[in-house]
Amino acid sequence: MKYIKFLIVAITGFLFSSCDSDEFLNPLPDSAIVAETFFQSDADVLAGLIGIYDAVQGVNENTESSNARYNRGVQLEYLLTEHRSDNTRSKTLEGSRADFHRYIVEDDNIQSEDYWQSMYEIIFRANNVLKYVDNAEEANLNKYSAEAKFLRAYAYFNLVRLYGAVPLVTTVVGPTEKELLFTRVEESKVYEQIIADLQEGVQHLDDKHKSRASKAAAQGMLAKVYLTLPTPNYAGAKELCEAIIGTGNLELEENFRDVFYKELNNEIIFAIQYLSGNPDESQGFSSEFTSYKRQGRQDGLNIVNPNLAEDFIAYGGNRTAVSYAAFGDDADLAVPENAEVIKFLPDGSDISDSDLPTYGDSPANAGNDWIILRYSDVLLMHAEAIMEGQNTTEASAIDSYMKVRARAGFDAVDDRPNVLTIDDLLLERRVELAFENHRFFDLLRFGVAHDVLSAHAEEMGYTSYNMRRLILPIPAREINLSDGILTQNPQ
Repeated sequence: MKYIKFLIVAITGFLFSSCDSDEFLNPLPDSAIVAETFFQSDADVLAGLIGIYDAVQGVNENTESSNARYNRGVQLEYLLTEHRSDNTRSKTLEGSRADFHRYIVEDDNIQSEDYWQSMYEIIFRANNVLKYVDNAEEANLNKYSAEAKFLRAYAYFNLVRLYGAVPLVTTVVGPTEKELLFTRVEESKVYEQIIADLQEGVQHLDDKHKSRASKAAAQGMLAKVYLTLPTPNYAGAKELCEAIIGTGNLELEENFRDVFYKELNNEIIFAIQYLSGNPDESQGFSSEFTSYKRQGRQDGLNIVNPNLAEDFIAYGGNRTAVSYAAFGDDADLAVPENAEVIKFLPDGSDISDSDLPTYGDSPANAGNDWIILRYSDVLLMHAEAIMEGQNTTEASAIDSYMKVRARAGFDAVDDRPNVLTIDDLLLERRVELAFENHRFFDLLRFGVAHDVLSAHAEEMGYTSYNMRRLILPIPAREINLSDGILTQNPQ
């Protein structure tokens, strides 16, 4: 995807200029005539598709004010996910970013507003491509359509899990069509659309790409959707996971560190790429995860909670040294209190000297990819689907679970459990996928979010937590723009 971006960045920047903070997610350029004029050929439709990935990638905060809505895409997602789980927090209590880990996010939170806008930016760009996809060559038409729908499903899946019922927009609409733009649709309808979009991906996509939608990515995401439904489709999820496993195209990296520092490796199913040193194509979250020797704008974000460090020490195996690091006084503690995430160290980082870690020439313009789906996640979902919400002795479930454990250095025979419990699986997902924005969604899917997070909030002194805080408030800005059509979640 990186090489394509250089060819089309000027075109997509002109075509999809919808970061105007005074407009509600303008689904079209300044006029529909511009879009109709642009989408004339297969190359134009492909450029439009890559423009959707640009929206997922988001805008590095170093290019624009960090206190403005600017379609940050996935670059702020850890705030809405990891910070609202028991995994991580902000180092300080200052600013709107610190609201997430204390469960005090209100409807005017600027990062939540930005994420909402970013996901709908993806959706509207996808809808725009779908409107004109017939201008593609016949051989590419189904593939391009499925790719756009995969990305639309990805955005809606994030929105429905974070905000509950949301507006469901599947066609290009004008900013005056407020009923279509702002009417919330019940979650079941949103999931129906997500499933339909991903099923098209399973049918029409291939596995040629890792930084663009693929058949395996559609299968993996659909499996997770099936597991997330109020009444999970365990059989469907199992079949999809086994289809991915059965291709033989994917394998676990022997070295856990290579998962994050060898781009598009054998374990990656779908990742969003960035370019190091290029302000327009880089990411800033890697620098924000530093605090001891701060490289970002903030004092330190995604700081590791001690209870997660304890789980790593007991169950992380060789993943622990690759997942977090402690500096200064924390390095001498058995359980660090302010450890830093190191899965996404900025390019050129050298933290071998814990007193003087270095982070390369341009840490705030990092090129580390963001991994959305990888093979170990599929293996653990496979076990989850077989278990159907219950403890199990099923060998195939334990086999998939142990493949992930064995890569972490545990013995495939001596450490193999006779019974695989739900708690075992959830714990394994925690240490395997820590800091990759899965934990909060896992707690919801396993039905233990309130129990786990209420205990966590009590331990940490977050007195504002209650069950209603599991769903984010709808941004007030969007409610105001809707003239009251868009309704608020209970607070």
